[in-house]
Amino acid sequence: MQLSTRARYATRAMIELTLFYGKGPLQLKEIAKKQGISDKYLEQVLTFLRKEGFILTQKGNRGGYLLAKPPGEITLYDVIRSVEGSLAPVACVDNTAVCEKTDGCVTRDVWSRLKQKIVEELSGTTLADLAQEQEKKDAQDNNTSSYQI
Repeated sequence: MQLSTRARYATRAMIELTLFYGKGPLQLKEIAKKQGISDKYLEQVLTFLRKEGFILTQKGNRGGYLLAKPPGEITLYDVIRSVEGSLAPVACVDNTAVCEKTDGCVTRDVWSRLKQKIVEELSGTTLADLAQEQEKKDAQDNNTSSYQI
């Protein structure tokens, strides 16, 4: 199972907004440049997040995007679900009508447990957690000496 590019970009954009939280809005072009995402595609991704109420837009020359809630109140599951929908690995986990064998199917039980584990992991990780980890990684990268001979 792989998450889509849209999910990965949504996550990266939300971490960027989290790192800038409380400092005002970030312009789309700035987020796109920092994350290496095309403006057009990022705008589509942010539309999903805005519709779900996780980000706000501010108009004007100092406008842009900002988080609608504190980073500690938005989970990675919230972000991924907003752009992906269900995280079930197979359709029958969410809709038993798609397969006539769901009642006696042992593999459906495995897929259901897998979905639950994914949801638990993503729900236990907030944007605040991710931003903190990102800041640690950035600090490590800045403290790494590089030698040239």
